[in-house]
Amino acid sequence: MNARVAAPALPPALEWINTDLPPTLDALRGRVVLINFWTYDCVNCINLLPDLRYFENKYHDGISVIGVHAPKYDYQRQSASVLKAVNRHHIRHPVASDPGFLAWQTYGVKSWPTLAVIDAQGQLAALLPGEGRRQEADALIGHLLDEAAASDVRVYESGVHTVRPEPRMPLRFPGKVLATDSSLWIADSGHNRILECNHEGRILRQFGSGNPGYWDGRSQDSGFSDPQGMAIVKDMVYVADTGNHAIRRIRLLNGDVETVVGTGVLGHDLPHEYVEPTKVAMSAPSDVAALGDNLYIAVAGQNQIWQLDLNRNKLVALAGSGQLDIADGSGMAASFAQPSSLSLIGQQLVVADAAGSAIRLVRLLDNRVSTLIGAGLYDFGDIAGKRETARLQHPLAVCADARGLVFVADSYNGKIKALNLRSGELRALNLPYRFNEPAGLSLAAGALWIANTNAHEIVRVDLGSGQIKRLTISD
Repeated sequence: MNARVAAPALPPALEWINTDLPPTLDALRGRVVLINFWTYDCVNCINLLPDLRYFENKYHDGISVIGVHAPKYDYQRQSASVLKAVNRHHIRHPVASDPGFLAWQTYGVKSWPTLAVIDAQGQLAALLPGEGRRQEADALIGHLLDEAAASDVRVYESGVHTVRPEPRMPLRFPGKVLATDSSLWIADSGHNRILECNHEGRILRQFGSGNPGYWDGRSQDSGFSDPQGMAIVKDMVYVADTGNHAIRRIRLLNGDVETVVGTGVLGHDLPHEYVEPTKVAMSAPSDVAALGDNLYIAVAGQNQIWQLDLNRNKLVALAGSGQLDIADGSGMAASFAQPSSLSLIGQQLVVADAAGSAIRLVRLLDNRVSTLIGAGLYDFGDIAGKRETARLQHPLAVCADARGLVFVADSYNGKIKALNLRSGELRALNLPYRFNEPAGLSLAAGALWIANTNAHEIVRVDLGSGQIKRLTISD
């Protein structure tokens, strides 16, 4: 953007989520202002947040960051759901909800995420759409601050952090859960750790220090960042370490944690069987599933399913063109929309395709991808019945049993549903319990285990009696 124009004032109708003192551009004159237009379901928006934290730390005495949340889904119009997302992602700058897309339209934004950069005199310097532009934005911010200092208009003050925190609880936004006949594994995502528990919720072991980080080590002397899906293969637990853009492995015998895929840095490499998996930069893996000696990876940030041959240590892209879409086909000819959960049934992989509000099926014999539920990226709802007309709203978890029943965490509808693969019927389970963005499911020991993410809890549903129990997580 060459000629700068006055940045539009923020609409007064915005609903401020985490502050009682809404910022104004006039009051921020003398500082460079970054306005982040985002929606919290979008993996690209989530990938941009570390860049904003980087800028806030580097230029703490010269910039102010403002978030404007413009929702994709009906559920996201609720301010309470936006506040949960703000806290889940440790956002400390002011965030406004813009359900009417007022600020979005005023600034001419066309996609999520978009960063508006405003100079110290209130002029719009640039609109930067997309993720992965840290270097470009960093150079621009530095230039604008130097420009303000040379013109003697720069204000040197630290920004004010805002917060409306969650209550302190044993778990913080648990993402995924993995149950076995004797144990329960919890991705305590907000605490950046993996917990091994018994079925009553007593913590047996912790992996990860509890602080976000990326380092291998033993048990608590290792670092995770927003860990999510898990799979057990022999004496190993594989973890989708989403915030570190890596797949980690926990050795059960001694507790050692090591990296098996990814560099720990966001990237969009295409894997190849002749490239060492730890040299492949990936984007936001969200879940893993294992069959024999193969580990399947839902790479949400690249809209693909990858396969790691554990014997040969060879990594390949199994299915998905990389384009955000719902398109059936074989292998790379198909398209996914932010695949977020995997479950195996026989030789088939069931996929919760979150951004498409869809449930997909990958036939492993020929990598053929088909759609069980879902019609398009913006076609969502809360409709049971035949799978052709059934609708979901951003499902984040699936779990299949051998009978052909697929349990679905219909996350933004706050429901647990079941899809019968034989009859093609989708129905909501009649559970007298309030679910708040559930994101994890597992079947074991005659029960369905649910990560009730925004309620910071794990719930056990006895499949025989229907009894529901909230686990007490404790040492």
